[in-house]
Amino acid sequence: MTRIAILNAFTRLCMMLLLIGLSLVSAPLISVAITVGDHYRGGIVFYVDGSGEHGLIAAKTNIQGHSRGMAQEQFTWYDAKAACNTFVSHGYGGWFLPNVSQLKQLYLQRDIVGGFADHFYWSSSQDDGEDAWYMYFYSGEQNHDTKLVSGRVRPVCAF
Repeated sequence: MTRIAILNAFTRLCMMLLLIGLSLVSAPLISVAITVGDHYRGGIVFYVDGSGEHGLIAAKTNIQGHSRGMAQEQFTWYDAKAACNTFVSHGYGGWFLPNVSQLKQLYLQRDIVGGFADHFYWSSSQDDGEDAWYMYFYSGEQNHDTKLVSGRVRPVCAF
């Protein structure tokens, strides 16, 4: 092959690689929309914001275990927060005790998420140094009580 022929072949190769690279960059990105009810990151999506990119996931079940001297699945507010902070589901961490607004949204989607008892569930929202807010999942009532009474715990995480 002559030097000119080699140069032409090399130039064609470079042009093909450039065009392939440009087509990859300009190809539309495929995104999968996450919706309420989807199983995602070890839980069930119960809230998606207006952008469709961020939201909240609830664990599929209540946290097992209990505070000392309490029945199964019954925790003080302090133990509820600690249990959420160490919770791992399907390898995913970053779970937390929902605040009172997040808990209200979880209550509204309780049939989609499933597994709730007709009991009250702790929120991370505090009323004062001694009380914290909860939501009664039988009626949707929100109230506050001393952090030492028993309540159930459903951790959430953000995406």
